[in-house]
Amino acid sequence: ENKNALSVEMINAIGDCFDKAQNDPGIRVILFTNNGNTFCAGADLKAAAPGVVQPEARHTFTKILDDIMESPKPVIGSIAGHCTGGGVGLAAAFDISVAADDIIFGFTEVRIGVAPAVISVVCLPKLRRADASELFLSGEKIPAERAAYIGLINQAVPRSQLDVVVSETIGKVVKGGPNALAASKQLVSKVPQMQRSEAWEWTSQLSQSLFKSEEAQEGIGAFKDRRNPNWVPK
Repeated sequence: ENKNALSVEMINAIGDCFDKAQNDPGIRVILFTNNGNTFCAGADLKAAAPGVVQPEARHTFTKILDDIMESPKPVIGSIAGHCTGGGVGLAAAFDISVAADDIIFGFTEVRIGVAPAVISVVCLPKLRRADASELFLSGEKIPAERAAYIGLINQAVPRSQLDVVVSETIGKVVKGGPNALAASKQLVSKVPQMQRSEAWEWTSQLSQSLFKSEEAQEGIGAFKDRRNPNWVPK
């Protein structure tokens, strides 16, 4: 009824569920999705002080975005409803976002006199300056297909195929070793911010440590034996 607006209660619920999934060793991939026609409408404008952290908040939206990106586990979005404001930030923070092609995305903040400030941290690295300027300044909503085309999300697929495509994506991801997946997430987030010499040094050390790991020994052994590694679901 409130279009999954980011109220204190909603942010607390997301944060609690995410922490639980994060700390459960039996969970390999964390999936975000929605019921209804809205994935997330952004800030709760009916709150007493929208955008201000409340005393009863156990989590903050910025911390949730950061936790998604820093999580060693892959985080996937199955976006079955419209995204505006902070909802776009969530979609951009996920490692892989797949959306139904009949939904819309929008940086609508300027139309209520604010700006997409917090979510710019996760959205701008994915966008060309020209696209970011147009969308931030106009407040216009765009179809999922364009959101995929400009790199904000990974795919826009027919609604009837959304669950199938997401399931296939998860199936591909869990074929990777858990530590290798965590390291790959670090590569995506850290290397673009490094100087080249720093990146060479850091990635070389990372590569050496991974090749020496038990996980790599299992993976290489499985390759030689023509079998699945022990982390691949039966």
